[in-house]
Amino acid sequence: VQLQASGGGLVQAGQSLRLSCAASGFTFSDYVMAWHRQFPGKQRELVAHISGRGAADYLHSVKGRFFVSRDNALNMAYLQMNNVNPEDTAVYYCNAQYGSQNYWGQGTKVTVSS
Repeated sequence: VQLQASGGGLVQAGQSLRLSCAASGFTFSDYVMAWHRQFPGKQRELVAHISGRGAADYLHSVKGRFFVSRDNALNMAYLQMNNVNPEDTAVYYCNAQYGSQNYWGQGTKVTVSS
């Protein structure tokens, strides 16, 4: 099982960024795909998740700015981050969950400058 997150980097406040998560080694369409983020010294928080059929939900503070999507044919999940602000600076992690199965990718760092 592998989850490979990419797309992080340094952006200015108000700009957009798209994170990608490439999955392999499991039946991707069965799994809920999620994006979490972690601030320094804090626990990870759930940012957004999307079911295999495309039903999505979001952390309140990112609603209307972030959009999660997936392509089951390509085994890819995405997080489109629009109108970012410095409070979005964190390490973002891709996660796949199905029942008791819970997989994590390595993080990708997003830094938003003001």
